[in-house]
Amino acid sequence: MGGEGRGMEWEIGRSMLIKFLFFQDGRLTFHPGSQVVKLPFINFMKTYGTSFLNAYTNSPICCPSRAAMWSGLFTHLTESWNNFKGLDPNYTTWMDVMEEHGYQTQKFGKLDYTSGHHSISNRVEAWTRDVAFLLRQEGRPVVNLIPNKAKERVMEADWRNTDRAINWLRKEAINYTKPFVLYLGLNLPHPYPSPSSGENFGSSTFHTSLFWLKKVSKENHIFKIDWFNKNHRSSFTKTKCLITKFNLNFIVGEIILTLHQLDLLQKTIVIYTSDHGELAMEHRQFYKMSMYEASAHVPLLIMGPGIKANQQVSNVVSLVDIYPTMLDIAGIPLPQNLSGYSLLPLSSEPSKNKRKVKNLRPPWILSEYHGCNVNASTYMLRTNQWKYIAYSDGVSVLPQLFDLSLDPEELNNIAAKFPEITYSLDQKLRSIINYPKVSASVHRYNKEQFIMWKQSIGQNYSNVIANLRWHQEWLKNPEKYENAINQWLTTHIASQFE
Repeated sequence: MGGEGRGMEWEIGRSMLIKFLFFQDGRLTFHPGSQVVKLPFINFMKTYGTSFLNAYTNSPICCPSRAAMWSGLFTHLTESWNNFKGLDPNYTTWMDVMEEHGYQTQKFGKLDYTSGHHSISNRVEAWTRDVAFLLRQEGRPVVNLIPNKAKERVMEADWRNTDRAINWLRKEAINYTKPFVLYLGLNLPHPYPSPSSGENFGSSTFHTSLFWLKKVSKENHIFKIDWFNKNHRSSFTKTKCLITKFNLNFIVGEIILTLHQLDLLQKTIVIYTSDHGELAMEHRQFYKMSMYEASAHVPLLIMGPGIKANQQVSNVVSLVDIYPTMLDIAGIPLPQNLSGYSLLPLSSEPSKNKRKVKNLRPPWILSEYHGCNVNASTYMLRTNQWKYIAYSDGVSVLPQLFDLSLDPEELNNIAAKFPEITYSLDQKLRSIINYPKVSASVHRYNKEQFIMWKQSIGQNYSNVIANLRWHQEWLKNPEKYENAINQWLTTHIASQFE
C-alpha cells in the first residue's frame, strides 16, 4: 500500500491501525477555514490524510454511540438505549473479527460500549425521562484553574493511558511479525464531578492550567466574534473548547511522534474520531443528547498508506461506517447485515481499492437518541442539504427541518414552511426505521427496568430515589415526585405509538 502526500512517502508493508476516540464537535477541528487555534498534529493528519467534513454520531451519547461504532449497527438494532444499555459483553466487535484473522490487538482507555455501566442516578434519569416532573439535576459548570504555568498533563488519567499506548508500541508492537490494531479511547474533555453539596451540586468541573489558558488568550477573541452573537456561546465554554482542542492535539502528537521514531508511521493507518460532540452553550444548551450540529457532528480523519492525501470528503458518513472500514482495510469479507459502509471508496487511492463495492452508499445517515435529559425519543435523517428531526411518534411533538446549506447554525425551523419536503423526508425516515414503534419499545423498556430496579431495593426505595443527583429538588416535595412516578407507571401509553 502506498500514497504520496507533499513529500511524505508511504511504504509498502504490513497493515497497522491506530484509532483515537474522544468527544468533540467535528466542525471545530476539520471544517474548512476553521483556524481558531493552531493544531499542528491534527493539521498534519489533514495534510497527509482524508478529512470527512460531514461525519455524524449514530446516537449523541457515550455508550449507545460507541455501541454503534463497535457493532456497525444502528442503535435500535442493538437496542443500546442509554448509557446503561449497550452491547452484550460477549458481542463480537470489529476488533474481535480482526483478531480472529491474525491481527495483534490492544485497547487502552475508555471503551464504554457494553451494558451495565454508569451510575444508578444516570440509569434512573434515563428510565424516568418522560415522567411529568421537572427536576434540576446539575448546577452551572465551573472551572478549576491550576496555577502552574508548566502543568501540561491536566487530565492525568488520559495521559497515563497515552503513555501505556506508547509503551506498548515501543516494547511490543514493534516486535510483532503480524499486523496490529491499537485503540486509544480518552475521557477528555469529560469534566470531573463537582463537590457533593452547595450551589453547584452535580455540576461539571473542568480542570485546566495556566499552561493551556495562556495558549487560548488571544484566539478566544476570534472565537467570540465567530460564535457568540449567533449562538449565545458563553466565554467559559468557548475557552473550554479551545483548551480541549489543544490537549487533544498534543496527545495525537505524542502518538504520531512515537510512530515516526519507531519507523512505523509510513506503515500505519491512523483514524481519529469522536463518539459525539459538545453543545458548549449553542442553542443555550450544554452536554450532548441533541441532534444539533454541535452535539451530533463529529470529527473523522484517516491517514496512512493507500489513503488520499489532503482530501476533503463532503459525503455524509457516520460511526457505523467504522466497522466495515476496519475490516475492509484488513481485507476481511464484510458481513451482509451491517448498517454502515466502508469509507475506503471515499478515501483510498483508486489503485489501492480494488475490491468491488456491491452496495452503493446511501445519501443519508441516521442518528437516534433514547437516553436521559430528553423526554422523547429523537430521530435525525441527515442528507446533503437537509436535516430532518422527528420526535416520539411523529405526532405528539412537531418535527424540525433545517436547510444546512443556508442555515448552518440551525436557527430557522422550516418544517411548516416546506410541508412537501418535510413529508418526503419523514417518509424516507420511516422507510429506514419504524420510529413510532421503536419509541414505544423504549417506553416499555424504561418502565420494565424501573420496576425491576424498584423491586430490587425493596423498602429502601424512597430513601434511595430521594438521594439521586436531583436530590436538592426532590427533597423539597418528595411526595409530589413519587406520585408523579406512580402515575407514570400506571399509565398505559404504548398503544398510542402502535
